[in-house]
Amino acid sequence: MALNEDRSPVLVGVAQRVQKELDPREAQAPLGLMESVARAAAEDARLDAGKLETLDRVIVPGVLGADYSNPARRLAEAIGARAASPVSLGVGGNGPQRWLNRSARDLAAGRARFVLLAGAETLATRQRARQAGIELDWSGGGEPSATEPEPPPSSAGELRHRLLTPPFIYPLYENALRAHHGRDLESHRRAVGALLAGFTETAARNPHAWFRTRRSADEITLAGPGNRMVAFPYTKFMNAIMRVDQAAAVLLTTVDHARSLGIPGDRMVHWLGGGDAVETPWSFSERADFHSSPAMARAYAGAFTEAGLQAEDVHGFDLYSCFPSAVEMACDTLGIGLDEPRPLSVTGGLPYAGGPGNDYGTHAVAQLVGWLRATPGAIGMATGIGWYFTKHSAGLYGTLPPMELPSAPVAPAPPPPEAVALAEHAEGPARIETYTVVHDREGEPECGIVIGRLEDARRFLAFVEGGRDELASLETSEGVGRTGRVRIDGDVHRLHLDG
Repeated sequence: MALNEDRSPVLVGVAQRVQKELDPREAQAPLGLMESVARAAAEDARLDAGKLETLDRVIVPGVLGADYSNPARRLAEAIGARAASPVSLGVGGNGPQRWLNRSARDLAAGRARFVLLAGAETLATRQRARQAGIELDWSGGGEPSATEPEPPPSSAGELRHRLLTPPFIYPLYENALRAHHGRDLESHRRAVGALLAGFTETAARNPHAWFRTRRSADEITLAGPGNRMVAFPYTKFMNAIMRVDQAAAVLLTTVDHARSLGIPGDRMVHWLGGGDAVETPWSFSERADFHSSPAMARAYAGAFTEAGLQAEDVHGFDLYSCFPSAVEMACDTLGIGLDEPRPLSVTGGLPYAGGPGNDYGTHAVAQLVGWLRATPGAIGMATGIGWYFTKHSAGLYGTLPPMELPSAPVAPAPPPPEAVALAEHAEGPARIETYTVVHDREGEPECGIVIGRLEDARRFLAFVEGGRDELASLETSEGVGRTGRVRIDGDVHRLHLDG
């Protein structure tokens, strides 16, 4: 569609807030935090807060720290936007960027005029309240949220083998990526440590970060006091931290409506294009491999095609960083290295800037807007991931308008890849495709979890059979490619390693 700059979607106001109250009874609930950042975003846009009453869409990512049946409706009422359509999202770190993409296209097409995306989490306060025996009545009535249905994040077989939570699943991808790139354990640890040490430098400069502590590569990647091993090779400092109190908001409209509201041009950052994709198969254990994501590639390609840009045109990124493997796979998809000189995170990432549930993407875009305003002519990219490399979104932003207005997602989806056959009853010779070693709260090795292949190429899930020596061997030498023999033990599998 030929460019009509007046209809170009622009982000005009952003705000973030970090709440670190000692007494949970003095802390604001998520709804109160969302209201405060919504009003602060209006102020950032140089608007009177009363203009929020004219919003026609209010979007809220899924809230974990309170029991709200429809948080978007609650927020719209709190800021006086009673005519706005409420959109309460479900679970997924891709949600904020996905709805920024959708809303930007609706703005360009005249299906929307003034949009707010705002979210908040207070899991840190909730934890302190539980520890102190304090009851927090953070709930709300109203009609239920209308979220899109989706399958459970883990299959029955995955659940039986303890693959039910991100800290146990993303390490499987990490070990597969290391083996795919042919790195030994030590060189890979150093490379990932250097990446994350740089993220802590960024977080230390970010006034909205939860942890503003600079750490060295060794401090981050080597287990020790205060930094226990969670699931090999991830220590505590390599995991996203959800126990935070953080809120963020973004206001979107079109150039012509922004001008009619009196918003100065230096507040405007253009949405240039976006992409969204869902991985197939949905169950991660049935995918072709654990070192690539076709859906991530489709989402990125969609964003670049819609914007008429390429990866080399981007001046800075905020790559979704729940775990290091998410950043590494994004870099592989973009064709750049972990030592890329351009910023890979403008916030400092989820382990350091903070991982507020489903809302990190709002913080990423809010921070990116500030970075772009300070860098006229630059182009920035923000990405999001939901579940286990399952749902992907990407958006491109800049201070200059796009060459063309978007009309619809532009990257056609290729035929979905076939699912890898998963053996329900696996027995016989086998080799490890990827693995992790889960540690207990004291940092002691607890169990090894393997994804492997039988001689007939069928895939299986299994626990490692044996004691601490067997588990230690998987942390001191490469486990991918090791052989053994798998057997059935009730409703799970166990792998006895050779040698």
